[in-house]
Amino acid sequence: MRGQAAGRLKEQLRDQLAPDGAVLLTVECQQGVVGRDSALPELAAVARSSGALHNVARLVAAAHEADVQVLHAVAERRPDGRGANRNARLFRAAARLPVQQHSGSTAVRIADPIEVAAEDIVVRRLHGLSPIAGTDVDALLRNLGCRTLVVTGVSANVAIPNAVFDAVNLGYTVVVPADAIAGVPADYTPAMIRNTLALVATIATTDDVLGCWKAPRRRAARTGPDGVSPA
Repeated sequence: MRGQAAGRLKEQLRDQLAPDGAVLLTVECQQGVVGRDSALPELAAVARSSGALHNVARLVAAAHEADVQVLHAVAERRPDGRGANRNARLFRAAARLPVQQHSGSTAVRIADPIEVAAEDIVVRRLHGLSPIAGTDVDALLRNLGCRTLVVTGVSANVAIPNAVFDAVNLGYTVVVPADAIAGVPADYTPAMIRNTLALVATIATTDDVLGCWKAPRRRAARTGPDGVSPA
């Protein structure tokens, strides 16, 4: 039975992840969130120790080779805080953290070991919880011909479920590589995947997705040392 289920998943993913209709989204994989000098050191530690950040980097590299479009969703705020939310405890706590995700700062650059290619699109938001709602992501995905959105990054507590729900509500098929997302505490992520995301998304592994994108087509051009390519 397990072999049959694995075969069905493989066939399903092959259809969903065709390079001409799939887009890879990384969520808040920025230095100020998952980097060495994170504002959220517990989350950063889990993202690294679990292998999730490494798997995001593997997926990005494979997407570049397979001509799959990559979008990087970055959360930031103006130094003066204009336009930022203040209507939840999370926002108020974030405003007091010693590391701030200020526009143009090192904190909002994509974190190692993820490599950003010249054709990647970086989408920045100044407000809210979702990488999709209230941003340019939906319009960009439609213009790119996206049918399936692969969601990776952090956190499994807030931004990842927001992205998955928003994408499903907008009509996209969603694939979540379970080993390429992270949240806190570490044991929360598998429970959330099993009880919530599995109801609305195809749950896979990084290796499952890589198997669908394994045929290399070209090596993407890289960006400069700042590691970003503005939308």
